[in-house]
Amino acid sequence: MKLMIASDIHGSLKYCRDMVERYNEEKCDKLIILGDVLYHGPRNDLPEEYNPKGVIALLNGMADEILCVRGNCEAEVDDMVLDFNVLADYAILYHGKRLIFLTHGHKFNPQNLPKLKQGDILFNGHTHVSKIQELDGFLYCNPGSVSIPKENTPRGYMIIDDSAIIHKTLEGEIVAEYRL
Repeated sequence: MKLMIASDIHGSLKYCRDMVERYNEEKCDKLIILGDVLYHGPRNDLPEEYNPKGVIALLNGMADEILCVRGNCEAEVDDMVLDFNVLADYAILYHGKRLIFLTHGHKFNPQNLPKLKQGDILFNGHTHVSKIQELDGFLYCNPGSVSIPKENTPRGYMIIDDSAIIHKTLEGEIVAEYRL
């Protein structure tokens, strides 16, 4: 299975379109969004082409391909307008014997870990800073932000398949790769 993992769209129709275009070009089986889909939040400037209604229409058209977790900018009303659930704080997948813990990052993160064991993978967004890093026996992955990257990291996403986790820019250029 090939998964695209992205985070922190923050209502930018421009960058959401770019993300969906990359998703289709990558021929992924599922799009995992690590929260903060529609709203920019009080700490961020408005992203380019801020248009939550446009993002709703675009993502609802592919709702059966999306798994999303709740970010700190999600609200119950989002669950009323989106055709996929956005209110779960985390999701768990398995990659062989590895547990993959998917969360936004405002509750669970490297400073406040969920229960992980040797070899598990923690994916979170929230910081808008992309990273692939081994930490205390588990792998930490953050795709950064689709629309508002921070600390000079690129707008991007991650791909996970049977053999690797690959961080790419929204233009499709490889930034980092971790072999599983």
